[in-house]
Parts: sequence; structure tokens; C-alpha cells
Amino acid sequence: MEFDVVIVGAGPSGLSAACRLKQLATDAGREISVCVVEKGSEVGAHILSGAVFETRALDELFPDWHERGAPLNTPVTRDDIYLLQGPDTATQIPAFFVPKTMHNEGNYIISLGNLCRWLGQQAENLGVEIYPGFAAQQALIDKAGVVRGIVTGDLGVDRDGQPKDGLYTPGMELRGKYTLFAEGCRGHIGKQLIKQYQLDSEADAQHYGIGVKEIWEIDPTRHEPGLVVHTAGWPLNDDNPGGSFLYHLENNQVVVGLIVDLSYSNPYLSPFDEFQRYKHHPVVAHYLEGGKRLSYGARAICKGGLNSLPKMIFPGGALIGCDLGTLNFAKIKGSHTAMKSGMLAAQAVADALLAGREGGDMLHEYVEGFKASWLYDELFRSRNFGAALHKFGALAGGAFNFIDQNVFGGKLPFTLHDNKPDHACLKPAAKSEKISYPRPDGKLSFDKLSSVFLSNTNHEEEQPCHLRLADPDVPLTSNLPLYDEPAQRYCPAGVYEVVTQEDGHKRFQINAQNCVHCKTCDIKDPAQNITWVPPEGAGGPNYPNM
Repeated sequence: MEFDVVIVGAGPSGLSAACRLKQLATDAGREISVCVVEKGSEVGAHILSGAVFETRALDELFPDWHERGAPLNTPVTRDDIYLLQGPDTATQIPAFFVPKTMHNEGNYIISLGNLCRWLGQQAENLGVEIYPGFAAQQALIDKAGVVRGIVTGDLGVDRDGQPKDGLYTPGMELRGKYTLFAEGCRGHIGKQLIKQYQLDSEADAQHYGIGVKEIWEIDPTRHEPGLVVHTAGWPLNDDNPGGSFLYHLENNQVVVGLIVDLSYSNPYLSPFDEFQRYKHHPVVAHYLEGGKRLSYGARAICKGGLNSLPKMIFPGGALIGCDLGTLNFAKIKGSHTAMKSGMLAAQAVADALLAGREGGDMLHEYVEGFKASWLYDELFRSRNFGAALHKFGALAGGAFNFIDQNVFGGKLPFTLHDNKPDHACLKPAAKSEKISYPRPDGKLSFDKLSSVFLSNTNHEEEQPCHLRLADPDVPLTSNLPLYDEPAQRYCPAGVYEVVTQEDGHKRFQINAQNCVHCKTCDIKDPAQNITWVPPEGAGGPNYPNM
């Protein structure tokens, strides 16, 4: 199938790009055909974010979003920020000492999945073709090195990749004059394109976090719609950094989550179990006690910011959103920046098509538009935020960021750099302290398997494993003796296990059926031996409103 533009991923950046393309075509009285391919079973099924949402990009895309019924129902009423010194102690940080980027006046607490569903409806109303349930497997690249679209994965193949009788459907070529990749953090094809075109040759190492999140229905007497709670400190520390969030939505619901920086050093650390014990802290338990857990999920986030951005374009296309890495870590927000990057790319593509260009060239207008936009200015002002926390720790780094953001407006005359990749930060197990996690109580804390059940994750069992080991021996011959094989802990879904067999030998087991597509294994494996590739379309989590 041939289109003017193919977009991979129906997240905020991909859908914003699609909508903007159609708007620009209508304004010019021309037709631009746009296709969006989405690996989730429906738009929004794989979307997970906090999320406190800034409307800046949405205001530009659909100024009448309120009249159109956009699902922004809970304006922020208050920010509470705590430093947790231990499992029972906390200090609330006065608003004056909080970097202004973390103040949320005028923002909304939302379900990003539901916003994407709404954006999908707007896109279809504008004439965009959206194909959920189809996973883009690889980029179509011609002999001249030009991206010409994508190929979707085959459906109905067995574990050995052989067609199943009566069930096999070969992948399709979706060809485009321009292709935009909006796969989210650590996009499978985006990763390949960055390597093939050396897009990161001048960038700092990208940095990541793993966000683990739950939705709860709580006691109405403890519910404060619009309340935003953030914490730093316990159960994490400067060697194993991160922070938490607890946001009060409508309908007596709260979302609660922990973001663990994937630069953590202790191989015994389990982000999932840190999250479970975090919920027992009185600051958090106060809201959750007596409530009911409704949903669970996890997803990696790109947090390197401006310093880690790869080159944005290559012949025939561009990276947008978290495939590019536009999250503003100083705000802990990436939705409005992802949307804006998609809109900027759409403007460049529309200009090229309306000028009669036939595609396959470099979209230099996208780069120029980005550098002239508020998106670049915002990322520039926050460029030191993450590096300061990595270099100086939570307290000193927080003090630096307060001065940088509140006094200098993010325009200090120097830039901090952090070029050590996250997978290289683990210390050997022999030099690390073992962590003993308490058993879940079934009230505030839970085990992995019951959590994965709440994510509605499902994969066709008879298909090739989508978690590829470059060397199947590495987990037991290298990672186990050196790091006590951290995959069995960093995965928040119980995908990886080291199983001791009856004869005493150990076996590395991959439970691919559990995978929630968070991409942590692709990022954190110390040997960089695991590659996440898309399973059959529609596989993975089915988040209702994450």
C-alpha cells in the first residue's frame, strides 16, 4: 500500500503529526494521504504515562479541544513535594525551594491512553487511516539508503517462524514518500536507524528510567481531585536514584508510581519491589489504605534530554517524540513535547509535499523548525537537570537545579555532560549489598504475576520469542557470576528467570508471554545481549486508561 506519509506509532507524537498533516493539506486545498500503523490492539492499548499534562501543544493543534471533548477533566489544584528520609520519615519541601519547572499550575492530571484515543478519533475524522494490531517490523530501505516505508510483521507463524496452517498472513509493505517514526522510548526501528545512519555520533549517551505505575480506587474521604504528590529519596538513594508520583484523578481514583533511574548500580535492585515497599510509606499509604488496585503497568522513559538527542532526520524520514527523546526531565513531562515534535515534523513534510517534492530527501526544514521553536528552548533550559542529579546526587543536584532553573532560567553559561550509558553502571554482585524485600501483604503490595494479570497482557503463545539473545550463553556464563543475572530483577513482569533444574544445573528461562513491552531489558542488560523486537501485532498489554 502506498501513501504520502507513513507514521509508525499511534502515541501523542504520531497522532499529532497525522492530525497536523491533514490540517495543513486542508488549508492548502490539497490532499495528503496519511497512514498510522500501531502495534497495540487499539489506539491507547500500549500507552502508559503519569501523567500531568501541559496543554501548550494541544492548544496549538486543536484550540477548541475543550469543545471537542478532549479528556482533560482534572485541573491540578496543589503540588506536594516530599523528601523521604526513611521508611517512616519525610520532610515536605516548601514550594519556594522547588525548581519552578516542577510547579504544575494550569496543568491537568490525565490518562494519556485516553487522550491518545481521543486524538485517534480526531485523526480519523480528518481522513487519517489508522491500522491498530499491526506491528512495524523493519524499515524499507532501498539500495541508495533511502527509507521508503515499513514492513509489518507476519501473522500466524509458529515458534520456529514457519507458517501455521490456515492462519498465516504475510507482512505488508506500507510505502511512503516520507516515514515518521513515533514508536516511543527505545523504539525498535528507531534504534536500528540511529545505528545505521550514525545519528547519535555527536550526542551524549541516552539515559533512561523505568516507570512502574498502578491505578487505585481509594476512600472518597482521602481523595483530593487535582492533588499532585512527588517524592524523592527513600526507598532509593544517590547510587540508585529515582523518584515517585501520586496523582489524584476524578472518580475517587489515584495513579501511583515509581520511576527508577536505569543508571542504578546495585544489581540486586528490583524496581518492581522498590515500588511495592514504597507504597507502605505513611505519605503514600495514607491515601491508598482501604483502597482497591485496578490496573498495573510499566514503561521505560527517555530522560537524556537535549544533550542526548540524536540527529533527527535521515533520507526519507525522521524520528519524533520519544523515539527521538524529547521528554523534558526537569518537568517530568514528555507528552506536550512529543506532540510538538510531531507537529514540527508534519509541517516540514507538508511543506515538502506541497512544494512538489517526491520524497526520499532530507527534511532539513524539520531541524530548522525545531531549533526555532519553544520545544528547543524548553529542552535547552532543562539540559543540565538530569546530569546534575547523576553527578551531584539528589540534595546537591537538587540545589544546583533550583539555582539553574529559578535564578538563571536554565541559561547558565555551561552545559553538564553525562556520557556513561546506563547499562555500564552496574557494580559486580560481589561488591554490592544484597537487598531483602518484604513479602507482599496483598493490601498495599503485590507480586509480579498478579500485577501482570491486571495489565491485561496477552501474546499468541505459538510465535517466535520476541526477546532475542545475541548469545544464549551470556546470561549464565557471564551475567550470572558477575551480576547475579539482574534480568530476573530489573524486569517488572517476571519475564526472565534463572531456574535450577533437578540435576542441579541452571537454565535461563524467558517467559515472553508476560512481557509488558517496557523495553527495560533492551536498555539495562549489562552485556547488551537482549534485543526487544515486536511480537505479533495486538500482543502485549491492553491498558484501559493508563
